[in-house]
Amino acid sequence: MAEFQTHKNDITKTRLADVGNQVDDFILADGEILVKVERFSFTANNVTYGAVGEQIGYWQFFPPHLTDGDDADWGIVPVWGFAEIVASNNPDMKIGERSYGYFPMANYLKMLPVRVSDDRFVDGAPHRAELPAVYNSYDRLGTGQSQNDNLRALLNPLYGTSYCLCDALQEENYRDAEQVVILSASSKTAIGLAFGLSQIDGARPAIIGLTSPGNVGFVEKTGSYDMIIGYDDLSPLPNKPSVLVDMSGNRAVLGAVHGALGDNMYWCHNVGLTHWDDSETKNAPAAAQLIGARSAMFFAPGHIARRAEEWGAMDFNQKVAAFLADGMAHADTWLDVHETHGLQAFEPIYSRVVIGDLRAEEGIIIAL
Repeated sequence: MAEFQTHKNDITKTRLADVGNQVDDFILADGEILVKVERFSFTANNVTYGAVGEQIGYWQFFPPHLTDGDDADWGIVPVWGFAEIVASNNPDMKIGERSYGYFPMANYLKMLPVRVSDDRFVDGAPHRAELPAVYNSYDRLGTGQSQNDNLRALLNPLYGTSYCLCDALQEENYRDAEQVVILSASSKTAIGLAFGLSQIDGARPAIIGLTSPGNVGFVEKTGSYDMIIGYDDLSPLPNKPSVLVDMSGNRAVLGAVHGALGDNMYWCHNVGLTHWDDSETKNAPAAAQLIGARSAMFFAPGHIARRAEEWGAMDFNQKVAAFLADGMAHADTWLDVHETHGLQAFEPIYSRVVIGDLRAEEGIIIAL
């Protein structure tokens, strides 16, 4: 078995670790199962997991296998994908059954299913007990693959956040803003958010996307924004009451937008880190214009937990499923899925995603 490990202090640094190559290499305790990871997606969202892994706990989900003398700062970036049970010591879980959820970039994973129902289970591994519940829940899929597996791996986690943002914006009545300004508008989560907002019946704010000049044409083709503006010239941005959703983490660009809007920057939801390495932008003069008093991180798992409690998990899941179905149908018109086989072949692709050298319409799937 191989594990794709990333250095916690420098996510551009990776290695493949050999930690067992067949089912018989793993010993299962009572109640445990062993799954073989089939395929997973890798997006800027996963880069965020690595970039803020210590603050939010993403490194804790899948502790790496380390040998004596190893640097303890190696970790595993979590990914979303599919796996199949290849060994089971749990009477409720049968060999051959597939699941969708949060997995390591590795060939195998031991799990401890608890709270097993017909359609889902929770990994009850003790080290995951205090981590956000949304990441510990897995969908049971029976046997056999679906033609939508790649789209689901790519878009479920991203469009889940898109749905939460749409819901939050509507709940707060858009902070009484006249426009929603989305930074890093070419990111998949941003496109999902813009598409969701564009489908709202009745009055809504204008949807404005900010993106790099090279991505303006692509973002226009998605058909989800009312206006697209390049980062290189913000002068077309209407100076109207605005709520911002920032997927980029680029403090220079965000500060320039805050400065351009001034008192009309009503609120900023900080969501992602497509520009995760801000060592240069944080010291840019424009970054000094950031209005921290009207900004906060948006943590989708917290929103999910609250809505599941308020509405009930079933009602919440149905709303998200409907949003995802519409979003995936729309994504089929612009998303270009590329499938790569094996963790070794994934290494150069990982590097491209981490440094942002990926076409906006490109979706990466790794099949194992």
